[in-house]
Amino acid sequence: MARRLSLRALALLPAFALAVTAAGCAEEVNPGQDTEAGGEISLINEGKLTTCTHLPYPPFQFTESGKTVGFDVDLVDLVAKDLGVEQEIFDTSFEGIESGASFDTGQCDVAAAAMTITDTRQKVMDFSDGYFDANQALLVKKGSGVTGLEQLKGKVLGVQLGTTGEKYAEDNKDKFGYDIRQYEDLALLQTAVKTGQIDAGINDNSVLYYFVKDNPDTEVTTEFETGEEYGIAVRKGDRALLSKVNEVLAAAKQDGRYDSIYEKWFGTKPQSK
Repeated sequence: MARRLSLRALALLPAFALAVTAAGCAEEVNPGQDTEAGGEISLINEGKLTTCTHLPYPPFQFTESGKTVGFDVDLVDLVAKDLGVEQEIFDTSFEGIESGASFDTGQCDVAAAAMTITDTRQKVMDFSDGYFDANQALLVKKGSGVTGLEQLKGKVLGVQLGTTGEKYAEDNKDKFGYDIRQYEDLALLQTAVKTGQIDAGINDNSVLYYFVKDNPDTEVTTEFETGEEYGIAVRKGDRALLSKVNEVLAAAKQDGRYDSIYEKWFGTKPQSK
């Protein structure tokens, strides 16, 4: 992460300052500077496209054999390859990503975290064209009898902090009379449902269906048509990098690479719109 040094600190550490200055000549690091589409792309770390994400969120991003893999990871790899650099994953809180704090503090160049494009988020970051459709869904223990929010009166619905699922749950809480319990990440939420700590959990449909495949004692009983789209985010005003991301995504959809990555992680080709 790039950090600004005060003049006093520079005076105390002249040798370090010179080293930083020399290293900075290789590639500009300025997370606050706006850029234009087609302009020069500046990365926070030389030779790396740094991606903020929040683990685990399979099959979009998760750890397997000590390596971060997933659908989003493969898509951003396409962007990194086009830039002639390697992708580097930075695992951080989802709240920090979706609030824009990760960009404000220079933690990453892009954020790819199965993140829905929303008006609120667009105020603090810029999004690529949508690359994946999603709805919210309800995860329960198999045979629970819970088929919708109306069966949760007086019961507990689990949510993941900072997600659109949390917002949907909050918006409908008074109507259906359930209590909400927050979880830091998806795995904790899914485990809470599986072990009976909570009566149901709400999150994006694709990740819940992926979980159910390996956990047959759970099931998805309904979906909520929220009509969401995921986007890859960049710092607000970084139009040069945003343009490159959109260019690579469009090319991948055109030449079949997107379909191949989709089939790799979801077992089927994407439905045509």
